[in-house]
Amino acid sequence: MAVTCAVSAAQADVLSAHYTEPTTRYAHGVLGDAIEYGALVMETAAGTVTVRLPDSLVFEDIAPRLVDIDLDGRSEVLVVESGMTAGARIAIYDATGTVKAATPHIGQRNRWYAPVGAADLDNDGFVEVAFVDRPHLAKTLRIWRYTAGTFAEVASLSGVTNHRIGEDTIAGGIRNCDEGPEMVLATADWQQVVAIRFDEAFTVANIGPHQGRSSFAAAMDCLPK
Repeated sequence: MAVTCAVSAAQADVLSAHYTEPTTRYAHGVLGDAIEYGALVMETAAGTVTVRLPDSLVFEDIAPRLVDIDLDGRSEVLVVESGMTAGARIAIYDATGTVKAATPHIGQRNRWYAPVGAADLDNDGFVEVAFVDRPHLAKTLRIWRYTAGTFAEVASLSGVTNHRIGEDTIAGGIRNCDEGPEMVLATADWQQVVAIRFDEAFTVANIGPHQGRSSFAAAMDCLPK
């Protein structure tokens, strides 16, 4: 993995990020085409940082997401990386181009994680990262918590999803309708949109029937059923 124009940790704040260097070296096509990305470009307070993956990896994702994983007021970047033989993992890059935290790879190529988002879901002072493990197969929500430099899974919930094969967007996300963070997902059969709270245990509430992306947009905007 190569990093150009590295910045110091003291200046580590990411202002924006995008993928570049499209590649066809990973033939999965789960996001609607055969193109993934070989590099991540981060615009930081100190300049541009480019992370270029080795040929054994790609960014298999819609777009990088800015998150403050350690609640220090400075942003990191959440991405999905996929390996040629090991499949997907969730990784967090800091503004120096260093992996600050990562899940293990799934362990099999053409198996994917679909991010939901990152937030302090249970108001414990630590950020949790939420993603759907194999949204077309396992359909399992997983919660990983970042605590004092460590990243560990703390909970999982089966029977939900946020992506269908060939879609170039990921549905739902994390919303806050003045009552704390909720994850907006679909039931595994795509019949219902649900809001899920996490506080050491899951609470699942139906929002309404799934009627396309507009159902998720309304839910994320906190509109009534």
